[in-house]
Amino acid sequence: MSKTDLTRHTTRRTTRRTLLRTGAIAGAGLALPTIFTSGARAFTNEPMGGTVTLGFNVPQSGAYADEGADELRAYQLAVEHLNGEGDGGMLNTFSSKVLEGNGIMGKKVEYVTGDTQTKSDAARASAKSMIEKDGAVMITGGSSSGVAVAVQGLCQEAGVIFMAGLTHSNDTTGKDKKANGFRHFFNAYMSGAALAPVLAARYGADRKAYHLTADYTWGWTQEESIAAATEALGWETVNKVRTPLGAGDFSSYITPVLQTDADVLILNHYGGDMVNSLTNAVQFGLREKMVNGKQFEIVVPLFSRLMARGAGENIKGILGSTNWHWSLTDEGSQAFVKSFGTKYGFPPSQAAHTCYVQTLLYADAVARAGSFNPCAVVEALEGFEFDGLGNGPTLYRAEDHQCFKDVLVVRGKENPTSEFDLLEVVEVTPASQVTYAPDHPMFAGGALGSCNAG
Repeated sequence: MSKTDLTRHTTRRTTRRTLLRTGAIAGAGLALPTIFTSGARAFTNEPMGGTVTLGFNVPQSGAYADEGADELRAYQLAVEHLNGEGDGGMLNTFSSKVLEGNGIMGKKVEYVTGDTQTKSDAARASAKSMIEKDGAVMITGGSSSGVAVAVQGLCQEAGVIFMAGLTHSNDTTGKDKKANGFRHFFNAYMSGAALAPVLAARYGADRKAYHLTADYTWGWTQEESIAAATEALGWETVNKVRTPLGAGDFSSYITPVLQTDADVLILNHYGGDMVNSLTNAVQFGLREKMVNGKQFEIVVPLFSRLMARGAGENIKGILGSTNWHWSLTDEGSQAFVKSFGTKYGFPPSQAAHTCYVQTLLYADAVARAGSFNPCAVVEALEGFEFDGLGNGPTLYRAEDHQCFKDVLVVRGKENPTSEFDLLEVVEVTPASQVTYAPDHPMFAGGALGSCNAG
């Protein structure tokens, strides 16, 4: 962080402390619906008794339901560890040592769950119910950037913290960023910055790419990011075609690829959509095809072990990026893998890791701030540097609430040793290579604004 940035950040923190002491920031100047007012409480859903309620909003149905199931497992494990149950997991490796296994600030952690259905409207309705009816003081979860953007906006209005689950669109901490929202997951720009050099080194600089892209905020920014990163290294983009979320059969989108001189198919799809589009591409013989004297290649910029399992044999040799993988050997990752595996009988996915970590980070911020007040939590998280939660040293940047850490480039394993040993890490891209300026054009528009305590 530059001296100028440090000064700006220090000024913001000092201002917030003053506002918190005077109580002037509580409403952040917003006229909120009565459903979000908190009566005699100092802020929305201030915990008054011996418990505190967190809201876990995950896709339990829809195209990303597999991710949601693993997220929920991780959230339940995090609650156990926060309440002093089990082996403590990453509480033992986290560089911050304020969490004592007695809940959060001595309050036992309880939780409510909802189904986002991988739909923005359903996700907002679910989060709204958790805040209004269940008294959730923090909302977390989701496996869709459209959902994340929608729920993040709701939480900003409501005066609660949103700790994003899986959301990879640049917009989440770009044009749609909010002061009450934080993202631990990496983003589309980072995938492009990590993956493009590996693609050029393995497949050459003279390549022609055809994009199939999920038609919503994540797909749009993923397509933009990987196209820009590969074109900068010499690739040509032949075509970009948008596909609906949850299309099921992608055959009609694969057929036109055969009529072009493209020699790379880039699937900007996730979850079940990626499994289906990759399967269709293999069925059409693209992996055996020769074009321009080159072997045709398929690239999946973002994927996970759960997707690899769904894709089966088709994932072998396919390059992509991921936020975290259970094979990492750092102390924190292995502590989490042990805890999760002991409880559930199989290793965690990147979805599970992200959501577990977000829960601990929220609890830690409350403990360090000495308050559940969302503005105190924001102050505690902005500029926070930590280690011991996987991926090495990590920073929550104050300017946009984006997390910066190492990014993994992975490949589908040719000879897996088990049903879980499906991906191999081919490169750990250092955080410095995927870091960008807060005003980068891909993240332009919108403003972080001020925190809202309700």
